[in-house]
Amino acid sequence: MAKNKELQMEPIHATSPYELRRDISRNVSDSAIRQAFVSGDTGFLHSFTTGSVVDGPGVRIVGWTAGCHWRCLYCHNPDTWDVKNGTPVPLEVAIEEIRKYRHGLKVMSGGLTLSGGEPLMQDRFVVRLFAAAREMGIHTALDTNGSLGGRLSDEELQQVDLVLLDLKTWDPERHLKLTGNDVGPTLEFARRLAAHSRPVWLRFVLVPDLTDDVKDITQIAKFAAAQGNVARVQVLPFHQMGRYKWEKLGLEYALKDVEPPSSYLVERTCAIFRAEGLVAY
Repeated sequence: MAKNKELQMEPIHATSPYELRRDISRNVSDSAIRQAFVSGDTGFLHSFTTGSVVDGPGVRIVGWTAGCHWRCLYCHNPDTWDVKNGTPVPLEVAIEEIRKYRHGLKVMSGGLTLSGGEPLMQDRFVVRLFAAAREMGIHTALDTNGSLGGRLSDEELQQVDLVLLDLKTWDPERHLKLTGNDVGPTLEFARRLAAHSRPVWLRFVLVPDLTDDVKDITQIAKFAAAQGNVARVQVLPFHQMGRYKWEKLGLEYALKDVEPPSSYLVERTCAIFRAEGLVAY
């Protein structure tokens, strides 16, 4: 697959995941994409960014995958929804890219994080890249909404040192409105991670008048605390940094007039998680 003439490399480094990428793989056939998904020989990436200190422990390199089956109203990277907006990257090229940073990642107690998009849409690529990273002694973290967690076997879960689990909201109707999808598979994956004692950082995006319901947040906090494997909760304040992407892509952005949450609202939300014995910030 890496030698397929359809899959030509484009520059994959970005200073920020907020760079707009589109139509990079428009000439790649659907059959080539399906083959890549099945084999994991090639991944479709929006970009690699280096120096992250929020996507797992230490200083990290982050691979932003292309392709997502969710349509979150507050998504700041809607260009990652379509896999054809990503660059086709042969597995061996991705491995060598990680290898360049292995010494620095170890020194800075960091590692490799795969985010998106939804990385588990390309589960075979994820598993193979993580396996290679761990052979180099590099810590691995998976940022996922969890709905496709069933694609990973119990053995493959062991290749993931940390799961950054995005739990959008608790109420099923609100979750469906927010993401276009059912919350059930995410909760099922969370329980499975707990059963296998896989470390989790819970990620929760705080959006005024959308995800700030105290009852909902309390339910999430109680659920997370009951699992016993949630090391911390990251309360992520909503922002408008990705708004321009919606406009450039011709998408209707329902949250264009929403302001970021106040410091009071952020602290109130963190306090709800802390009240259940969780580390939250």
